[in-house]
Amino acid sequence: MNILLYLFLGFAGLMVTGCGKALQNTEKGKITPAVMQMETYLPLLAGKSAGLVINHTSMVGATHLLDTLVARNIRVKAVFGPEHGFRGTADDGAYIDNDTDSKTDVKIISLYGKKRKPDPADLEGIDLMVFDIQDVGTRFYTFISTMHYAMEACAENNIPFIVLDRPNPNGHYVDGPIRKPGFESFVGMHPIPVVHGLTVGELATMINEEGWLANGVKCELEVIPVKNYSHKDHYSLPVKPSPNLPNDTAINLYPSLCFFEGTKMSVGRGTHFPFQVVGYPDEGMGTFSFRPESMPGMATHPKYEGETCYGIDLRNTEFINKIDLTWLIDFFNRFPDKASFFNNYFNTLAGTDVLKRQIEEGLSADEIRASWTSDITRFKVLRKKYLLYPDFE
Repeated sequence: MNILLYLFLGFAGLMVTGCGKALQNTEKGKITPAVMQMETYLPLLAGKSAGLVINHTSMVGATHLLDTLVARNIRVKAVFGPEHGFRGTADDGAYIDNDTDSKTDVKIISLYGKKRKPDPADLEGIDLMVFDIQDVGTRFYTFISTMHYAMEACAENNIPFIVLDRPNPNGHYVDGPIRKPGFESFVGMHPIPVVHGLTVGELATMINEEGWLANGVKCELEVIPVKNYSHKDHYSLPVKPSPNLPNDTAINLYPSLCFFEGTKMSVGRGTHFPFQVVGYPDEGMGTFSFRPESMPGMATHPKYEGETCYGIDLRNTEFINKIDLTWLIDFFNRFPDKASFFNNYFNTLAGTDVLKRQIEEGLSADEIRASWTSDITRFKVLRKKYLLYPDFE
């Protein structure tokens, strides 16, 4: 461990044991993401050429991390942008080309265009890589997949990888089916539950130590931890993490409602309240109505554009600490053509074909959740090895 980081952790009242896998926070105070702790990571970057895996959430207070580093004469060789782009303005799933930042003239290499993984030419001249992106704690949120491929590329090219850790707004529980072999995808790269209860720093350590990078390679990983964070904390994000997660309610409901992306239903893309409503163009589906419209940067051509959808309004839902399957089961049961309710994407999101079959067979939400118990229990044992912060239980 870098001596400056060691001294800082000791000063902050953090106890470090064994390879950075167990950190206990004993200091009370304001939650401080790693990016705000410049005294910790700037010395690591001094005199080096850095690559940055960042996006619009990579803010140091009111200033972007790229601008912050350039203003302090840190050499930034390249920025690597994830889904939604460096500025976070591209539609879900939209192809993104390489670009150049107009303010700093730093080249931006898209990892959501022609490729998902940096190639050796992209990494030429880079001494170390910094990852700072706000995650929401779900397996199918693609920023952790981008982190995986960036770590893998760095491991293969002997480039140290630094994670500036951030709180997980869904880090207060673990739930959902484990991704099974044969269901690997960019929204399901790891054999973890839908809600994994880890920060990106904790997950990066798990990925590295469990040998999940290609061919079992390991990167030289350093995690700068969040100060004063616990998995019991309910953290409100200062910047929306992606265009269709505009507030705390959407982020909290996202693990439950994202499954609807693999069905005929709309989750409100093309409205000002995405992932807070569910509906379909049939009056029998509910009393609440909404009308998706083109909203470039959120949903240029949303599902059922211009059609009135009927369903439910979940904007006043109380904060939940589990995946709620009752909405999914209820809409399946009332859907007029059950054979067409699910599409091929559903099993990809679930990471298994079992969940779809359970719903079709009429199992209740409690019965389905019970079927996850043994897998969740095993995962929680694994997860404990990599926790950097006090747990929720």
